[in-house]
Amino acid sequence: MTTAALIHAFEVWSAEKRPLVLATVYDTEGSTYSKAGAQMLITGDTTFQGMLSGGCLEGDLAERARAVIETGVPQAVTYDLGKNDEELWGLGVGCDGLMRIFLQNLDPGRNYEPFGTMVRVLDSDRTEIAATVIQSGSGAWVPASTLVTVDGRVAFSDIGKAQAGYLDPMIEATLENQKSAIHEVGDADDSALVLVAALVPPPNIIILGAGLDAEPVLRYALELGWRVTVQDHRSAYLETGNFDGARKVHCVPADQIAQTADLDRFDAAIVMSHHLASDRAYLSQLARTDMSYIGLLGPPDRRCRLLEDLDDVGELLEGRVHGPAGLEIGGRGPAAIALSIVAEMHRTLICPATD
Repeated sequence: MTTAALIHAFEVWSAEKRPLVLATVYDTEGSTYSKAGAQMLITGDTTFQGMLSGGCLEGDLAERARAVIETGVPQAVTYDLGKNDEELWGLGVGCDGLMRIFLQNLDPGRNYEPFGTMVRVLDSDRTEIAATVIQSGSGAWVPASTLVTVDGRVAFSDIGKAQAGYLDPMIEATLENQKSAIHEVGDADDSALVLVAALVPPPNIIILGAGLDAEPVLRYALELGWRVTVQDHRSAYLETGNFDGARKVHCVPADQIAQTADLDRFDAAIVMSHHLASDRAYLSQLARTDMSYIGLLGPPDRRCRLLEDLDDVGELLEGRVHGPAGLEIGGRGPAAIALSIVAEMHRTLICPATD
């Protein structure tokens, strides 16, 4: 499941005014398919978009969603996947993990909030927060009440102001580490379990060069739900290539890419024009960005030559230019090279601690 697929499903189903349930992982133990913050949408007829368990639990969640829609009452359910119990949902999954999942009703009469606001966030360029009350020990904290931020400010909230004040430190910490987690908040007389989830938009990448080998890079990135822009200075490449799914496709001189794309909004770039002067122009402009990953096709000698040609500007690229781009997986041909490039980008952008 990708964020793009979840958003698309929501747009279709909400236009049809279908009742929906949002299922969110709020806590896990051991080995699990998803971690806290993962989401799926379920309709009243048990159709769903998203995957929380690799297919083990989705059917049971879909059935539970019916009751949530009928009653309007949220459910918190625990699945102990480590139990070797064939009677448990008819499965003996043996995954040795535990998942806690929260199901909350999304009422068409309330504009599907809070997910309606979450969609705005997930389609933006900034990490935001969704804080959802899972369990409560008092009437002040209402299960399923949620606070969502947009541009760093509260854009939707049905959590009381007094209760929301308890969340400020957790929101600040989550924005910093971008890790969703469950928290016990409040005091002895007014406490609750609240999931503070980081709503992290998918990576936004730019492919500079539209040769045949750029097409599989685009396909793999789209499969991951990433947002992709393609640019080249050769109109023939763009006209004959298949770049369906790219957010934008531009024909622009190599030394003017910043005129059609705000480079500071991208998380990564792959330079693959196979043209020395063009790649030099691309790198010169990318040097002034904060991108953590800049991939460059070609052998190490080519990378060294380009960086030397850029003089002082080349120093700004130190540690960020991956050339030859891609992990060493032993593959040959456009598809294998594209796979290695996207895998390296994924490691850098999604799991930076391992890079």
